[in-house]
Amino acid sequence: MVADLAAARINMVESQVRTNDVTDLRIQDAMRQIPRERFVPSGKAYLAYADVEVEYAPGRVLLRPRDVAKLLHALRPEPGERALAIAAPYAAAVLEHVGLKVDRLEEGDLSKPAGGGYDLIVCEGAVAEAPQAWIDALGPGGRLGGIERGERLGRAMVYVRSEDGVGKRPSFDASAAFLPGFEPKHGFAF
Repeated sequence: MVADLAAARINMVESQVRTNDVTDLRIQDAMRQIPRERFVPSGKAYLAYADVEVEYAPGRVLLRPRDVAKLLHALRPEPGERALAIAAPYAAAVLEHVGLKVDRLEEGDLSKPAGGGYDLIVCEGAVAEAPQAWIDALGPGGRLGGIERGERLGRAMVYVRSEDGVGKRPSFDASAAFLPGFEPKHGFAF
């Protein structure tokens, strides 16, 4: 079983990560070495390397391997940077392997990080829109990445703080499950 999972991990990188323009060898190497199955319930270990999201706790999912790899690649992590992983245990492990110091926000109010000055913030669940508190937690030159989506379609978005403020750009199409409480707000309609 362990050998099968190790082979599945290598296959995941070769077929889902490298083929989707993730050229950062540090991310590829981390994903080859980190046992993704340790982040999912034991009964779902067989899904750890499949091209699907995997629920690891009620309402919480690990992004598809392709999506987490592309998102981290778009954020350009650098060793020594300080990161915040919001509902993102696998992304946190990959960032630590790359050499970042990672704080985790898994419990309580996910919309309000306790600290600030982060070089990089990543979330593995979809939100209708990144909360302002996440954006405010970015330090100078900081990058925030996550999946923003409406009712159906989603897109990975990257926010960057510069001297002039915060800009936002789309990175790639992706449709992740919403984090509970971060769904689109519905207004009154006739």
